Amino acid sequence: MLHQKREHDGAGLKRRMEAELKTLGMRSAIFEPRLTAIPTEGAAFVHDGIALGPTGFDAVEFYLSPNLGQPPLPLARVASGGELSRVMLALKRLEAQRRGVATIIFDEVDAGIGGAVGEIVGRKLKQLARFHQILCVTHLAQIAAFADRHFAVEKEERRGSTRSSAAALDEADRPAEIARMLGGAETSDKFVRAGRELIERARE
Repeated sequence: MLHQKREHDGAGLKRRMEAELKTLGMRSAIFEPRLTAIPTEGAAFVHDGIALGPTGFDAVEFYLSPNLGQPPLPLARVASGGELSRVMLALKRLEAQRRGVATIIFDEVDAGIGGAVGEIVGRKLKQLARFHQILCVTHLAQIAAFADRHFAVEKEERRGSTRSSAAALDEADRPAEIARMLGGAETSDKFVRAGRELIERARE
């Protein structure tokens, strides 16, 4: 039955997700796909007291315990921005692996995470790029430093409208762009040196 298959596959997803989250700095995370019955109230079709929907009689919700000693709670309620970013990265990686997806797009994968975790995420994306084409939009220098090809995206307001442009950076230009991401408008020699160090560390 579909329900039994979901239970079986859910147990496998739990094991794989927890292993992935450990590599993303969430060493004690518990991840659980939970199945509950669709409520009969307001259901379009009910048979023998069981509500049926387009995908069967199961409702699926992800539960997460990001820290040791905390009970798993619904992902939408408990996850911070940084935790949600890492859960999505782990889910996308497993789905791409399962389906053999050629290209994966990550938009704002850096939401809610800081420098140290950003470097962990950047390294994971670099590993993924060995097997998939990765397109990543990020504001975090620690992630951008891992890029094989780096594009600077700018917005410009002109004549009552906003236009975006993207320019490919060569290796000589990257430290200055990383410096801009680190220091905002300030691109002093100190920030440029830090940008160069980030790029060199990403190559290790």
